[in-house]
Amino acid sequence: MAAQSGQYAQAYQRSVTDPQGFWAEQAHLIEWETPPQQVLDDSNPPFSRWYVGGKTNLCHNAVDRHLKTRANQAALIFISTETNEEVTYTFAQLHEEVVKMAAIYQKLGVKKGDRVLIYMPMIAQASFAMLACARIGAIHSVVFGGFASVSLASRIEDAKPSLIVSADAGMRSGKVVEYKPLLDEAIRLSSHKPTHVLMVDRGLANAPVTPDRDVDYATLKSSVAGVDVPVTWLDATDTSYILYTSGTTGKPKGVQRDVGGYAVALTYSMKSIFCGEAGETFFSTSDIGWVVGHSYIIYGPLLAGMATIMYEGTPLRPDAGIWWSIVEKYKVTGMFSAPTAVRVLKKQDPALLKKYDLSSLKALFLAGEPLDEPTGRWISESLGVPIVDNYWQTETGWPMLAVQRGLEALPSKFGSPGVPVTGFNIKIVSETTNEECAPNEKGVLAIMGPLPPGCMQTIWGDDERFVKTYWSSFANIQAYSTFDWGMRDAEGYHFILGRTDDVINVAGHRLGTREIEESISSHANVAEVAVVGVADALKGQVAVAFAIIKQVSAVQTPAERAALEAEIMKVVDNQLGAVARPARVHFVSLLPKTRSGKLLRRSIQAVCEGRDPGDLTTIEDPAALQQIKDCLAG
Repeated sequence: MAAQSGQYAQAYQRSVTDPQGFWAEQAHLIEWETPPQQVLDDSNPPFSRWYVGGKTNLCHNAVDRHLKTRANQAALIFISTETNEEVTYTFAQLHEEVVKMAAIYQKLGVKKGDRVLIYMPMIAQASFAMLACARIGAIHSVVFGGFASVSLASRIEDAKPSLIVSADAGMRSGKVVEYKPLLDEAIRLSSHKPTHVLMVDRGLANAPVTPDRDVDYATLKSSVAGVDVPVTWLDATDTSYILYTSGTTGKPKGVQRDVGGYAVALTYSMKSIFCGEAGETFFSTSDIGWVVGHSYIIYGPLLAGMATIMYEGTPLRPDAGIWWSIVEKYKVTGMFSAPTAVRVLKKQDPALLKKYDLSSLKALFLAGEPLDEPTGRWISESLGVPIVDNYWQTETGWPMLAVQRGLEALPSKFGSPGVPVTGFNIKIVSETTNEECAPNEKGVLAIMGPLPPGCMQTIWGDDERFVKTYWSSFANIQAYSTFDWGMRDAEGYHFILGRTDDVINVAGHRLGTREIEESISSHANVAEVAVVGVADALKGQVAVAFAIIKQVSAVQTPAERAALEAEIMKVVDNQLGAVARPARVHFVSLLPKTRSGKLLRRSIQAVCEGRDPGDLTTIEDPAALQQIKDCLAG
C-alpha cells in the first residue's frame, strides 16, 4: 500500500477493518432528522443497508440546510453556449424553484415512492426536477436527453413512471434536437403509460400536445406560486433514484441507489477526493443523464455548499477556450471532465489555454476512461495544476480509485487512477484461482463485500439479477466484479487494463486494448487512438487500430501512410513485443463516440467484422463510423 504510515493508509486500513466505526464518523457530515440506529446491516449478503433507522433527505442537505448560512451565495450556474443564456441561482432562489417544482408534482398526484422519469437537456429545470423528487421522496430516473425512442421505451417499461418531465428540444453544436417526437414514440412503444407528461417549452421546436396527458410547466408554475412543500423525511435505506447503465444488451439494468448512504458518501468524497470547500465553484462537464452528472453536477457540490455549473454546449463552441473562460469568470476551483475532452482540446490552438486567468483552479479531475500518459502530461503542464485521475462506475456512484488529496497529497502516476478510496476493499483477483494476484500481475478488479455507502443497493426490481450479474464471478469469496482487468504495482497504485470482455486473444495471448492504445498514443504524431480485437481465422483475434493524426499533412500519400503505420507498429513492438503489434493501423479524422465522449469500441469491432454495429442512438457523429467503413473498404 502507498504511504504505509501516512494519513491515507491509516484511514484506508480503518475503513476496511472497521467499516462500522469509520462510516459512523462520516455520518456527521450531513444533517439527520432521526440519527441512524445501526450503521451497517449486512446480515443478508451481498445486500448492504447503511444507516438503518436514520431519517434524512437529499434535498434538505443539498439546498435547505444552506439557507441559514449562505442563502445569497451562488448555488446553480446555468450556462448554455447553444442559446446564449447564463443564469445564476442563489441557494434561496434554487430553494424557491425546487419547491415550486415539488408543488407541481404534488398537484399532478406524484407521491413518495412514485417514479418520475426525466428526459431533458442540460437546463436548469432539469436540476429542479431531480431535486424536487428528492424533496418529496419520489424516485427519479434520468434518461440521457436525445436517447432514441426504443431505448427510452425500455426504461419507461422498467421504471413505470407516473410522470415524465421533458422539454421541446435540446441543442448540440448549433443543431436543434427535438425531444417530444422521440418521447411520444417511446410512450407509444411502451406498454406502461404515464399519467402526465410535464413539458418545459424552450421555444426551440413545435411540440405536439396530447390532451389530458401533456401539461405545461410555465402554466403550472404560475398556479402554485406561494405553495410551500416541506421536505419529506425518508428512511436512509429508501430509494433515491434509478439510473440505467448505458451500453447494455437486452433489458437495461436499473442501478438503484439509497438516500442516506449516498448523501454521506458524496459529502465525504467532496471533502476527501475533490477538496471542495463551501463557497467555492465546481464545474463538471458531464451530463445529468450519466452518473457523473448525478453525483458531481447536482448532488455532490450542493451537499458541500458549493456553486455548481450546469453547462449546455461543447468544448469547442464558440471556440476551444470556452471552458477556460468559464473557469476565469466564475473562479472555478475544481473541474471534472473526461480524457476524451482533453484529447479534443489538445488538438486546438494552445494559445487559448494561456488566454484566461486560471489561477482559481486547484485541480482537474478526469474519469470515464483510461487517461493515457501523453494526454495527462500535456494537460498537467498546460494548466500547472494537479491532474487527479479517478476510476468508478455507475454502480458505485462515486470514485473507488483515486488519490484522496483531502487526506494526503500522494503523488499521482500517469496511467494510474490511483489507490483504493477509503471504504472500498479492492483486490486484483485471478480469474483462474480466485485468489489475490501478486503485484504487477493481471487479474479482475473486484470489491470485497460489503460495498461501502453510496454504491448500488440492487438492480431495480430484480434482486436475483443483481446477485447473478455482480456477485457470481468468483468461487468461495464474496466479491463484486467490476468486469475490468486491473493490476497494482508494489506501491499500491492500480492500473485499469480494459474490460474483461474487451480482451484481445491473439494466438492464446490475452492482451488488453488499453495497453496497445497507450503504446500507440506515445508516438509523437498520434493524437488519439482506438484499438479493437477483430476475429481472425488463423490467430483467433488480431488487434486493429484507428488513429487520429496530429499533422495530417504528413500522411497525404499512400507511401507516407504506409511509412507512418510501420513506425507506429515499431513503437508497439519495442514497448509491448511483436505479439501486441496491430494487424493494421488505419488513419481517420474522428473516432465514433457517444455524446458523453465514450468510444464506441464494440460498434467499431462490429463494423470490422461485418456485423451490425448495434444501438447508435447516442453517437456524436455518424460520419465517424462511415470513416471506419471507408478505411476497411479501401
